[in-house]
Amino acid sequence: MSPYQSVRQLEVGGRSYRIHDFAGVAARFPIQRLPYSLKILLENLLRHADQPFVETRDIEALASWNAQAEPSEEIAFVPARVLLQDFTGVPAVVDLAAMRAAMQELSGSPAQINPLSAVDLVIDHSVMVDYFGSADAFARNTEVEVERNRERYQFLRWGQQAFQNFKVVPPGTGICHQVNLEFLAQAIYSREVDGVLHAYPDTLVGTDSHTTMINGLGVLGWGVGGIEAEAAMLGQPISMLIPQVVGFRLSGELAEGATATDLVLTVTQLLREHGVVSKFVEFYGPGLASLSLADRATISNMAPEYGATCGIFPIDKETIKYLQLTGRSSENIELVEAYSKALGLWHDEQTPEAEYSSRLDLDLATVVPSLAGPKRPQDRVPLADAAVHYSRLLDAEHQSRGERIAAAEMQAEGAAAARPASHLPEVQVELGGTSFTLRDGAVVIAAITSCTNTSNPSVMVAAGLLARNAAARGLQVKPWVKTSLAPGSKVVTEYLQRGGLLDDLEALGFYLVGYGCTTCIGNSGPLPEAIGQAVRQHQLTVASVLSGNRNFEGRIHPDVKTNYLASPPLVVAYALAGSMLVDLNRDALGSDAQGQAVYLKDIWPSVAEIHEVVSSHVAAGLFREKYADVYTGDSAWARLPVAGGQLYDWPDSTYVKLPPFFGAIDRQPAPVQPVEGARCLLKLGDSITTDHISPAGSIALESPAGQYLLEQGVSQADFNSYGARRGNHEVMMRGTFANVRLRNQLAPGTEGGWTHYFPDNQRLSVYEAAMRYAARQTPLVILAGKEYGTGSSRDWAAKGTRLLGVRAVIAQSFERIHRSNLVGMGVLPLQFKEGVSAETLGLTGEELFEIPTVSKGQKEVLVQADERSFTALVRIDTPNEYEYFHNGGILHYVLRRLASNSAAAELSQPAAVKPWWKFW
Repeated sequence: MSPYQSVRQLEVGGRSYRIHDFAGVAARFPIQRLPYSLKILLENLLRHADQPFVETRDIEALASWNAQAEPSEEIAFVPARVLLQDFTGVPAVVDLAAMRAAMQELSGSPAQINPLSAVDLVIDHSVMVDYFGSADAFARNTEVEVERNRERYQFLRWGQQAFQNFKVVPPGTGICHQVNLEFLAQAIYSREVDGVLHAYPDTLVGTDSHTTMINGLGVLGWGVGGIEAEAAMLGQPISMLIPQVVGFRLSGELAEGATATDLVLTVTQLLREHGVVSKFVEFYGPGLASLSLADRATISNMAPEYGATCGIFPIDKETIKYLQLTGRSSENIELVEAYSKALGLWHDEQTPEAEYSSRLDLDLATVVPSLAGPKRPQDRVPLADAAVHYSRLLDAEHQSRGERIAAAEMQAEGAAAARPASHLPEVQVELGGTSFTLRDGAVVIAAITSCTNTSNPSVMVAAGLLARNAAARGLQVKPWVKTSLAPGSKVVTEYLQRGGLLDDLEALGFYLVGYGCTTCIGNSGPLPEAIGQAVRQHQLTVASVLSGNRNFEGRIHPDVKTNYLASPPLVVAYALAGSMLVDLNRDALGSDAQGQAVYLKDIWPSVAEIHEVVSSHVAAGLFREKYADVYTGDSAWARLPVAGGQLYDWPDSTYVKLPPFFGAIDRQPAPVQPVEGARCLLKLGDSITTDHISPAGSIALESPAGQYLLEQGVSQADFNSYGARRGNHEVMMRGTFANVRLRNQLAPGTEGGWTHYFPDNQRLSVYEAAMRYAARQTPLVILAGKEYGTGSSRDWAAKGTRLLGVRAVIAQSFERIHRSNLVGMGVLPLQFKEGVSAETLGLTGEELFEIPTVSKGQKEVLVQADERSFTALVRIDTPNEYEYFHNGGILHYVLRRLASNSAAAELSQPAAVKPWWKFW
């Protein structure tokens, strides 16, 4: 019990709310200096001060936060709710169903496995762009989606009726983060418990790294692995270290022609260079006044790209304005303002600057139109330099193929370098009765997609107006460009329709293809066969341009080597240009009916034009109308049969299978064993992303996963994607480390999931080698460079690693979520000391590795690699994480706690949740 009496009543609109304020803590500590995000964490501790997982010293450690100190103080965080998308949500529900089965095996009550927090799962990751460029594309893609995913959708419908506090938003509705922003989030949460109305900050965790988008609304939340989210759903507090907080001061206003997308790409580059991994980022300053809530959400969305845990904006009058715009209730809006002002969470021009661990400054007026690529979102390229940049990229590509570009064939003018011309490989292609020449640099995918941008009316309207102006001048999209429009919610198409802009986008081929994450997550669908065949046969280096947030290697499409993030209007512009080698600042996009050259500047809409359309057609009524039946779904969803019962019957399915994680689980964990005689499965370089590790995108016929599906009687046409089959561990473990762009140094000269199997001196697939090692009972390790595990919060990057038999990953540095996920699956993350790497130690990956047993609280361990030895840092960062590791994973830990009669009785009530240290 905390000595800081924080409970008081707040009267708002004739209703009385119980809240926890800072008065008692503020009497002893200068909490007014705390950043906004830490005040939210402080309230969370005060509200749970009567729980055994919160101690007085936790509250005082946060209240006396040292901005410059390295994080070392552990606290517990209890989010108000959990957000799931279907790719990560299906395996989460599969695990819960498997835990129910395991609970019955342990003679416990399966009903104990039940979400205690509110959980929303939005089906948004399964629609693929099979059909495009026609008015019926949406209907046909949706029909295919439901048919492809029938088994997993039936499973989710079972989960909806089997679990309490669990809601499912059906397919064809929107992207989880945009639905969260526009509908689910409350900013300040209110809940009645035992007849008492409580109010507190809305907080959450989500199984998608872009959960941070909601930070734009002042809501603290971030992405976690599916296994960590499951524990939160089951009432376990999230253990975390009090973070450092980076302040990002914004000033000025965006200049004419610059968009929120350009701003976020600039912010991403600056913060990546600054270094904010595992830190909170807070935006403040006079520049906030010029940013709409949608602009803020665009910046917050890409927190994973700049590496931060969150990128949060405070609650202010713009927040209130957005809540009104999106049709939130008057009671909620009144509460948000009154509560925020009462607790000092409100931001205005009088708000004093908080204390931060470090600071950055950006004048918004300096932001210029930009792209990011060709394979990392932090690699910003100013639009003015894009053609030169791509020319140099092709130069390097040609050199690597022994095709050096002749300097004599390059043109130069001022600062603009040359662009290759006739010497490029040229392929004649016939498509739909049209003949054209396909060259290196061709833009073959132009996609308006992703929650990052489709949540922002200003950039979507800009794209529509640019399309209108282009069509009016007679411009057309090049015939080799696959165009698509995949908004994040139905509200987007409604205001585009009302503004007459949907017709303008369709005139250029940007027809609606679905509501959900498409191209951005690899669901770009196939290229027209004639184009795909030309690219593959002639090894063309072609490009995609998308309004997304991720462009890692192999993510967008296996045939597309280079991928660029850009604003929606620039996506349209590049579809018109048809090539990355066109300088949009200098080169004409085409000619009008009079033969006059048309440039981008001629058709780019002004800020005033954009504002006029937004203010006229984006209104609260749209949001109320489109979200009125958000949980209903269409007739195809309603017709899906639903199984009953608390236990899932696990029918024969290639989509959903009972996972092997629990097996013959005992009530007590076995002692942690040392790693002895381990072989290296992969030796990898820097910036290995979860896209390189976790299966994503299409399933190749010749891959181990493809061969498995063929053996199960599944035709290649029905393979679907790895994401859709995340509920089947047999598919996922076969696809782990199978990314077509993965380069394993143990298999030099190859790309894809290949490795060296040392006992027989053979080159095998990673999966086959791992299975042979498993048959010999040989444990495995992975060696890696810096930033291991960057990217999406994919739990299968850790699950697949564990199922392949990997006991430890030794890297120069880890991304936050993936390191946590490895621990959560019982895999030991070890980090080379500063200045040390596999290369400096002379490790080739051929060695036999020995790693002693790691004990609780141990910071370093001596690793033996044949005759060499080196000290590595143990990256089990908190005592709670060690208990997860000791148990073989976080779900094993939770299951064992629930299986004991006394613990189960206490954990069945949220108010009696105990932390790990109360059970041991």
